[in-house]
Amino acid sequence: MKRIILITGGQRSGKSQYAERLALSLSPNPVYVATAHVWDDEFRQRVVKHQQRRGAEWDNIEEERYLSRHDLTGRTAVIDCITLWCTNFFFDQQDVDKTLAALKDEFDRFTAQDATFIFVTNEIGLGGISDNAVQRQFTDLQGWMNQYVAQQADEVILMVSGIPVKIK
Repeated sequence: MKRIILITGGQRSGKSQYAERLALSLSPNPVYVATAHVWDDEFRQRVVKHQQRRGAEWDNIEEERYLSRHDLTGRTAVIDCITLWCTNFFFDQQDVDKTLAALKDEFDRFTAQDATFIFVTNEIGLGGISDNAVQRQFTDLQGWMNQYVAQQADEVILMVSGIPVKIK
């Protein structure tokens, strides 16, 4: 049975760890789908920390863009995260409308599978409005994609200071 869960919140709010605990409560052998593009050594160290935190019970997939390439039928998967996934598409194109359409299409193809999907995302639009036009465009894209996923989701959890708050 297909199930979509969205976990959202600010940076360092506990989203990823909550998603991982949830996945382990639903499956003894979940999948971790990492969407990050490793830009520098500091970020590479973050990735290593995340990998070390997860145990051998996890199957790991590194996929920056095309999630639907992977058959997760019958599995429970954490997709971490929508923000970095959006970045990977936006970085190449920087056209919000085309990027949003591509993301929605890929999301729909990926989630057509019979699996449990736990998406992690950031609420980057909670702060002030940037004076940078590209950053404003990305914030719009991210917000619209979060709304799209939330509409499709069976559950939405907002993480606040490590505390999960059920939204939907």
